[in-house]
Amino acid sequence: MLPIIWKKNDSILDYSVDDFFDNFFYGLPTFARDSELRWSPRVDVHETEKEIVLDFELPGIDKKDIKVELKNNILSVSGERKQDKKIENSERHRIERHYGKYERTFTLPDTVQTDKLSAEYKEGILTLNLPKTEKAIPKEIAVEVK
Repeated sequence: MLPIIWKKNDSILDYSVDDFFDNFFYGLPTFARDSELRWSPRVDVHETEKEIVLDFELPGIDKKDIKVELKNNILSVSGERKQDKKIENSERHRIERHYGKYERTFTLPDTVQTDKLSAEYKEGILTLNLPKTEKAIPKEIAVEVK
């Protein structure tokens, strides 16, 4: 049986098994308050000694349609991917790209300098650099053995 998150129009029969796996590996859809299906962009998170880096996959989205917000150590990236063209007088056979509103939210650790967050959007990838505080950066201390 399919999970409830795949339920659409009050019937799980609207989704095939292929749709389940196609959607599962792209990003988990969620239901908005207004009951419309949303999508979530994929995010890679990695950490160096000096910073945490988040790379959001947002191909085909205009920079003006991306909102980055930081409040009370909660980082939120949201926006909307708009359908670029309306297809009229044709029969749609398959739509695999996700359109509509999206939002990803992360709780940041206390070791991040939230006032020094930087962002860059290039070729469909939004990169957020979150520098660590000085106390979070590992230091090597030489110990003399006598």
